[in-house]
Amino acid sequence: SYGTQVSPDFISAVTEEVMAEALAWQSRPLEAMYPVEFFDALRVKIRADGGVSNKAVYLALCIQADGQRDVLGLWIEQTEGAKFWMKVFNDLKTRGCQDILIAVVDGLKGLADAINTVYPKTTVQTCIVHLIRNSLDYAGWKDRKLVAQALRPIYTAVSEEAACEALEAFAQSPWGVKYPSIVLAWRRAWEHVTPFFVF
Repeated sequence: SYGTQVSPDFISAVTEEVMAEALAWQSRPLEAMYPVEFFDALRVKIRADGGVSNKAVYLALCIQADGQRDVLGLWIEQTEGAKFWMKVFNDLKTRGCQDILIAVVDGLKGLADAINTVYPKTTVQTCIVHLIRNSLDYAGWKDRKLVAQALRPIYTAVSEEAACEALEAFAQSPWGVKYPSIVLAWRRAWEHVTPFFVF
């Protein structure tokens, strides 16, 4: 469209160069310890082999000791699951990451166990944004804003004890009575909701 002609050989050479850079980045050595790592998967449509398929892009993002942020890796798979996350954690360990102080994750079943298998001393923290988003899926569209406001005292509490009291207050409130599944979701995840109160 810009009137530029590019040969197939040139495109092939550029693609090979970019792929080599990407592979070098994906396998680069890591620091021995990261204070905080965030693990998540994004659903994306990827064009390959003449078609488009829905895939999960696994993402490991860290905050280093000096406060800098870094993406440690991206992995592509058909579906998100704890079994594949185990491969990701083993890959990070092979590349030199021997310890993670806090791992922030969504509520995927088995993910906390997978982390603690590879990094047994790591504190697993449920991502509050994911938990709120999942909670609002139970609420009717018109109620979502008000339910979100009613949940706020739980995760903004000054201590774990105060958060527990706020959860019980929500459970007894009209919203908790109307949407008991939200209360159950928070209670199921509670062990991994509360670690950040220590800090």
